[in-house]
Amino acid sequence: MKKLIILCLVLFVVRYEINAQQVGSSAEYIKALTSHWKGERFSDGRPKIADNLLERLKKVSMEQAWGYLRSQKYNNQFESNWEVIMYPDQVMVGRAVTAQYMPARPDLIDQIKQQGAKEGRSTEGGTNTWPIDVLTSGDVYVADSYGKVIDGTLIGDMLGNTIYTNSKNGVIFWGAVRDMDGLSQIKGFNVWAKGQDPSYIMEMTLSTINAPIRIGRATVLPGDAVLANKYGTIFIPSHLVEDLVMSSEFTMLRDKFGAQRLKEKKYLSGQIDSKWSDEIRNDFVGWLKNLSGEELPMSREELDAYLKNRDFY
Repeated sequence: MKKLIILCLVLFVVRYEINAQQVGSSAEYIKALTSHWKGERFSDGRPKIADNLLERLKKVSMEQAWGYLRSQKYNNQFESNWEVIMYPDQVMVGRAVTAQYMPARPDLIDQIKQQGAKEGRSTEGGTNTWPIDVLTSGDVYVADSYGKVIDGTLIGDMLGNTIYTNSKNGVIFWGAVRDMDGLSQIKGFNVWAKGQDPSYIMEMTLSTINAPIRIGRATVLPGDAVLANKYGTIFIPSHLVEDLVMSSEFTMLRDKFGAQRLKEKKYLSGQIDSKWSDEIRNDFVGWLKNLSGEELPMSREELDAYLKNRDFY
């Protein structure tokens, strides 16, 4: 009987440990969140979107990305009205590492620190360093700190330097930063935030890393592709990135063709700005074939495959 009781207690403890809420999402949970992604993944489970796709994403406009996502029924991926604190004309792309912050509560803070220690996270300093520790090259640190500016500054120049060292990228905070002089000296580092303030972080705690978060009117999952510029931020589900980039690049080519033919007065604006006739379609295909590889934003093979499966004006 005694052995049975001990066995039950052991099983209870094991089950409790397995089901205990983690600070950092498990790879299995992230894979479940991003199950539509069929490609390579990082060890933490996040989709590993190819670097060359992210580089091509820089040339996609907000309107093109937004329009494509709406066509796929992803209606809540955009947020605007940011303070772009360093380089307003810079475009930032990357893979999202998400973090959620909440107002401080002593019992919750105790549990988070205990769980963080079990996960091997540093118990020295604040929990706001934990998301920074997991960043790798090409990541964008995206955090929801519920819009808090005064006493809500998630980073200063020291953490900013660490973020850029780890990711070679900047941050998107539904909150604030501090130490503007120091941050401005980190070449290439940029900040999209709700504000900046000289105060330091108080009465806040990290609650999750790489779980779903809300950024204004957008829902962000770990591994989403981030596109940020002076007009706003958009968060693209990983499994849609390749087709979004191709669709946008094709639209750029179509618009370039249309503008050229209008300048040449070969067609009327009404003909270009409506469903194309077979004559215009064939002209466009011929025009595409005459473009050199340097003039194409995608490879010739990608373009040919795209044309086979798409209807276009």
